[in-house]
Amino acid sequence: MAQLSRLSRLLRASVHTAGTGSNPGPACCVQLTRCQRSVDSKALQERQKQQMAKGLPKQKPISGVKQVIVVASGKGGVGKSTTAVNLALGLLANDPLKSVGLLDADVYGPSIPKLMNLKGNPELNDHNLMIPLINYGVPCMSMGFLVDDVAPIVWRGLMVMSAIERLLRQVDWGSLDYLVVDMPPGTGDVQLSISQNVPVAGAVIVSTPQDIALLDARRGAEMFKKVNVPVLGLVQNMSVFQCPNCHHQTHIFGSDGARQLADTLGVRLLGDVPLHLNIREMSDRGKPVVVSSPDSPEAEAYRKVASAVVQRLEEVNT
Repeated sequence: MAQLSRLSRLLRASVHTAGTGSNPGPACCVQLTRCQRSVDSKALQERQKQQMAKGLPKQKPISGVKQVIVVASGKGGVGKSTTAVNLALGLLANDPLKSVGLLDADVYGPSIPKLMNLKGNPELNDHNLMIPLINYGVPCMSMGFLVDDVAPIVWRGLMVMSAIERLLRQVDWGSLDYLVVDMPPGTGDVQLSISQNVPVAGAVIVSTPQDIALLDARRGAEMFKKVNVPVLGLVQNMSVFQCPNCHHQTHIFGSDGARQLADTLGVRLLGDVPLHLNIREMSDRGKPVVVSSPDSPEAEAYRKVASAVVQRLEEVNT
């Protein structure tokens, strides 16, 4: 700082001298400018080192929750929320002794209230914590419970982060073996905030086999690797369509794209989920196929994904 002050005085003196007709010359000005840039650069590097020394936010577990599983996608419209809901129900169906919760972290476009057929505002307990709404044995929390169905959420980043913190920390989850978090699409503030503030057991990436979806799915997987969140694997959603009349199978969005991406990333393909009318119809009615059509092939596909997720969690934790 002392060197910078001396440079400032020299610069002021040179300007004053120039005004009186005594010009130190362009070479002197260039030298002074270069010297000041060097000092500014060193000061900037020092500030950056101090900021880095502070480190990332310290991760704090969610009270009562043993393992957090995030379900993410790089792109919207690939069936991420439907997969998250049926994954949570699949975990419960495979082992009824386990307790599973569901958190909707998609603040701008909450889907869990519709998919789980839940409405109403959460009540508060004696500790001023929100009590989750429950259906099909799964406690759920979503921003959709706190705003009107058609009300747009027009918030800037800081407000969104505050809402996420409230959904994470100010909810009475009780005792949960798994908390499945339905993440918003993309790789933005919410993903980073949850990954850096909460110990996440693993991430499940959902994608269709289509090339354009796989590009963004790869970005999502790479993001979790950078923040040291284990990628449990990929779910290939809408993998194949079977005609209900002739039973001919058509790969509308391509064939085995997610499987190839999983091989490229060195992660597991957790399972294939077909493009089936029953999944869409039951989701729109708030009756996920795992509970409404438990004996169907599509429900079995979700249960297989849930089994693969549990197996990967065991591998990661050993």
